[in-house]
Amino acid sequence: MYVTGGRRTDRGCYNDSLLLLPADTPIHAAGRWFLQSGIQEPCGGVARYFRSDTGWNANISTEITGYGVSALLFLHARTGEPAYLDAALRAARFLTRIAWDAQLCAFPFEHSSNGSEPAAFTYFFDCGIVVRGLLAAWRATGETEFRDVAIGSGRAMLADFRQRDSIHPILSLPEKIPQPSQPRWSHLPGCYQLKSALAWRELFHTTGEAEFSRAFESALNTAMASAHDFLPGDANREIVMDRLHAYEYFLEGMVPALDRPECARLFGDGLTRVARYVDEIAPLFARTDVYAQLLRGRLLGEALGGIALDSGRAHEEARAIAELQIDSQETRVQGAFAFGRKEGREMPFANPVSTAFALQALAWWDDWQRRAARPTLETLI
Repeated sequence: MYVTGGRRTDRGCYNDSLLLLPADTPIHAAGRWFLQSGIQEPCGGVARYFRSDTGWNANISTEITGYGVSALLFLHARTGEPAYLDAALRAARFLTRIAWDAQLCAFPFEHSSNGSEPAAFTYFFDCGIVVRGLLAAWRATGETEFRDVAIGSGRAMLADFRQRDSIHPILSLPEKIPQPSQPRWSHLPGCYQLKSALAWRELFHTTGEAEFSRAFESALNTAMASAHDFLPGDANREIVMDRLHAYEYFLEGMVPALDRPECARLFGDGLTRVARYVDEIAPLFARTDVYAQLLRGRLLGEALGGIALDSGRAHEEARAIAELQIDSQETRVQGAFAFGRKEGREMPFANPVSTAFALQALAWWDDWQRRAARPTLETLI
């Protein structure tokens, strides 16, 4: 069922007032999708994606719910619309009251709402995204529940995932046993983990606990030493496009260190490498999030690292992002950004992360063009 007049559907409850939110810009249309499509389940958790070809949400993901909190708070800060704050807090409370296992001090990989429980794993990357979302919710509201669970998860990340010279990507639950490596980048340690290590940096500023700061600096040094070999990483160009997404997580993780010349130089070189691969691969396979992360990176690099912004390339990236926004009569997909395009055909996934990254990239690009507010690390989704 779809949202009609704001009544209850099979995916949750909606308020008639939400239908009055403006839809005159891509950013507002994307925001309405988060509120009205059912991608956020009644319990507050956000599904990994909606498949337009089958009409079903994938399982709720703790990582994607963490991104959802950050995206909804970003939208609330820009618009003042209470519905965004309400949805963000429902997502944050799902994380603290349903997903968080206080006995294990762990967030599971996925949460099932239909009785078919997924395998019990916890991912370092997911935990970092959740922590950052919860800290954003705490800063927005002052509710200590969000801060306290974020601190507990951050301490567990220190205790459970670190090894001498890298970070375990996946642990089984309840034993918290590191899982054997697999060829996929998300199942291996790597420079991409620096994006989630940002959570440690934020926790240091929240708690003053020096171990959080030391852990972030260690992750930064390890990531910088290994990043060059991450690309291309495979002969298959579609896999390389996927790895660009992960490599851009590394670049985002470097943002707080852009005042260091070696980091700014590596960051600028990294943007150039990504753009070159995008030019080569996009006719075959293009991912919305890769375009959006590249544009966000350019804007952050200029604002925080003094790295010259190539406005021509940025304009082309903004155009490519906008072309991947879904225009449909179906509320389940209208305003969302598709995961990407293969061989000229849009893929059948309305994707929350693609949508969150895209709306932020376009919002920041609009700010840049109007010489308005500059992007900040704290609001980076």
